[in-house]
Amino acid sequence: MAKAGYAGATVAAIARHAELAPGLVHYHFKDKREILVALVDSLAGYAHQRYESRAAAAETAEQRLQAYIAAHLAYGSDAQPDAVAAWVMIGEQSAHDPDVREVYQAVLAAQMKLLKGLLRQRFAERGRRARGLDALVAGITCFIQGAFTLSTTARPLLPTAFAAPTLIAWVERYIDGEEER
Repeated sequence: MAKAGYAGATVAAIARHAELAPGLVHYHFKDKREILVALVDSLAGYAHQRYESRAAAAETAEQRLQAYIAAHLAYGSDAQPDAVAAWVMIGEQSAHDPDVREVYQAVLAAQMKLLKGLLRQRFAERGRRARGLDALVAGITCFIQGAFTLSTTARPLLPTAFAAPTLIAWVERYIDGEEER
């Protein structure tokens, strides 16, 4: 689906890419929409695992927040550009399919809830008032989703490895501008 898009992907092509018999795929999934929903769950698990592996060594709120941002935006041995391309395709498909939208929004809501908690901890660690967190969480999420889209559709226009360090710097500058407690 990451390569052909939702409309261009067939169950047979999906099975071939996964090196499975088409009958086996049909046995487990009624149609490609069910495959797409399973893909959303799989990609959410992949993103959360990337975060957990980076956050495991974190000792501060700053390090946990950086782990979250790096898990979503940094390259590394566990980076999967095809997963990012699939996520972009899923986001596009969610605009047209209520079932996909429901699952996609649930994943984003869980990620945003985690991010809000991490930001709240970071604000406290810095001794700053945490006002307007919902807007900040939305802005960070938009940055991440936009970086995903551009890395898939316009990679030559992006500086190498810019996203994670840029977002971390922006968030810290935002926190700098907030009132002390």
